[in-house]
Amino acid sequence: NRKENLAKLFFNIRSRNEVLQIISSQQHLNHIFLQWSQADQEMFLDCCTGVRGVKVLYDGIFKEIFNPEATPKRLEELLSLLLGKEVSIKQVLPNDSVRLGAESSLLYTDILVQLRDGSLCNVEIQKIGYAFPGQRCACYGADHLLRQYKQIRGEENSNRKRFHYQKIKNVYVIVFFEKSPKEFHRFPNQWLHHFQQQSDTGLFMDLLQKYCFIPLDIFKKNMENKPIESNLEAWLSFLSFDDPKRIEELITRFPRFKAMYQDIYEICMNMERVMQMYSKELQELDHNTVLYMMDEMQEELIQQTKLLKEKDGLLAQKDSLIHQLRSQVAALQEKAGASSKQKSKP
Repeated sequence: NRKENLAKLFFNIRSRNEVLQIISSQQHLNHIFLQWSQADQEMFLDCCTGVRGVKVLYDGIFKEIFNPEATPKRLEELLSLLLGKEVSIKQVLPNDSVRLGAESSLLYTDILVQLRDGSLCNVEIQKIGYAFPGQRCACYGADHLLRQYKQIRGEENSNRKRFHYQKIKNVYVIVFFEKSPKEFHRFPNQWLHHFQQQSDTGLFMDLLQKYCFIPLDIFKKNMENKPIESNLEAWLSFLSFDDPKRIEELITRFPRFKAMYQDIYEICMNMERVMQMYSKELQELDHNTVLYMMDEMQEELIQQTKLLKEKDGLLAQKDSLIHQLRSQVAALQEKAGASSKQKSKP
């Protein structure tokens, strides 16, 4: 069965009884467990016991597996495949962006790294794709670009050197969506989108801000009944699938992923840590669902306001037309009356 598939592959997967015994033996863990709905309890038990895979997109899992300081090669390979060139991570930077606090919780994780060539790369994973994704990502990209400008200019000034704009390097914003915004569903067969500014004349200037969007829900749908073939498909499958059959297929065709899954189940051995992580995900999911609905309602309100304005405009045109017609009728009546009086004169 499905459970046996993952239990055979990973030696440190516990049985359902073992997990329940650990939880019930510690009062604070049992308290956390009983606060969850029955559906959430079953989901947690399925993940811990191998009935389904653990979500790699959980914040604690992703940061552990893709830690740029401990295991930089993993993130470097994924970024190289997405950007279409070899990249090497120089350092991890604190992410002091201008994001609003409410918006930051829409992310599973948000990692900012500097590459060897000086470029900045911001990797985001969004739980729910919020409204106006282009405008928001453009703001975050601009924020990182300004941060780089201030840093380099400050260093040059302190060293009494002349500042040159060519020292400003590219800023890449890479966004993974677990549930992508509706704009992406207009392209149901495309799961990788690259954006950058370019002219309408062929003139080239490097305007530095580049974006890569990956709607994982669309990727999953496109991979239904299809084998995992390329390295990029392998990485995105690792991020997307929790079905044991797909996990087994992945590590059979690409054996290096088995060590990553082994690391994930090693995390699950720490029951308190994994339960706290799961609780945090549930809380953020509820919060993000509310924010998503607010975004949807705001967008609907904008559309309704636009329609009302259009109707108001049509009504104004109608009133103006009626006024014109009435004026024309009155003028014709006046003219007809004058003509009638003229004819009645002897």
